[in-house]
Amino acid sequence: MKEIKLKVPDDKYRFFIELVQQLGFEVSQEAEILEEHKNIVRERNAAYRKSPDRLLDWEKVKKEL
Repeated sequence: MKEIKLKVPDDKYRFFIELVQQLGFEVSQEAEILEEHKNIVRERNAAYRKSPDRLLDWEKVKKEL
């Protein structure tokens, strides 16, 4: 079996997936994480490590909501 990687415009994505499925092909959707997004997570992790006391406890916040 061959594997093909395609780039599909956002506005045609749903149609393309439905078409491929109707033709009986297997669809594997892998999420690509942009380097820009990885950098944002790295920055947030670094900020947390510098001052973890700035974060709020989720259980306390949930009760207040």
